[in-house]
Amino acid sequence: MAGSGDRFGDQGRISAFLDAQAAEAGAARNTLLAYGRDLKDFAGWLAGRGLTLLTVPREGIEDYLGFCDAQGLSRATRARRLSAIRQIMRFALDEGWREDDPAGRISGPGRMQRLPKVLDRAEVQAMFDALPRLGRSDSERARNLALIELIYATGMRVSELVALPVGACRGDPALLLIRGKGGKERMVPLSSPARRALSAWLALRDNAPEASPLGRLVAGKGARWLFPAASREGHMTRQAMNGLLHQLALAAGIDPARVSPHVLRHAFATHLLEGGADLRAIQTLLGHADLGTTEIYTHVLDARMRELVLNHHPLAKPHPKADES
Repeated sequence: MAGSGDRFGDQGRISAFLDAQAAEAGAARNTLLAYGRDLKDFAGWLAGRGLTLLTVPREGIEDYLGFCDAQGLSRATRARRLSAIRQIMRFALDEGWREDDPAGRISGPGRMQRLPKVLDRAEVQAMFDALPRLGRSDSERARNLALIELIYATGMRVSELVALPVGACRGDPALLLIRGKGGKERMVPLSSPARRALSAWLALRDNAPEASPLGRLVAGKGARWLFPAASREGHMTRQAMNGLLHQLALAAGIDPARVSPHVLRHAFATHLLEGGADLRAIQTLLGHADLGTTEIYTHVLDARMRELVLNHHPLAKPHPKADES
């Protein structure tokens, strides 16, 4: 059993999970409140049986769902609770708190699986086209381009992106070493546009005048980070990245509610799969511990294929009658 989560109680683990959902997935306040209520109930039920989020086996989760059914909870409520449990168990696995995911193969009470929100390629391109309109200086615009190129080219989590050490990015690398959740490392390739954007940003970052805001950041706590900022850690925050994407979505004519760092991560994976990439390769690039987590993208692709056929196949829609005159 992994021990890195032992310093937390279950309430601390739930808080850490909710913080990550807010920052990385852009979860809405009502969604976070629902997750919090559901997981608090689950943790209380576990505590009454001498279990925790770190020790509950699959059978324990199934017993809890049976308890919820016996309480008369609706199918939708039970499905929502299982969804919350699945996500926090996946989070615990990614964080290295557990070595298994006991909820991954549990069947739900019949509610349809929610597919991840994804931007299509035209929408992603619209965001890139809008980038030159954001930023108060050349260096800020170069930084913004590097951020978006890197996250879309690699599928990095926002926490991994903002905390990239500058030392790992020098020398025009074709591959980046990413330190992910639970301290796990993986190599991700960089596209040519991402390498160009990274090189341009590094040149401006490294040569910023000492008296400039960027120069002061680089000379201070931000020295070791690719994206220095006036934060406690010295690098850009996840919240700042969310704010940038909100502005970028507006500039691109896209509903900001549809755009978050996690949505770009989904777009990266879905567009790779559409291009014929192997599912296990995508699993490696995303840093998923379990292939089952990556398989959701096959459902996204299936849904898109159905939509394509229904909207564009010549026999999918009745043709208007020919003019008989």
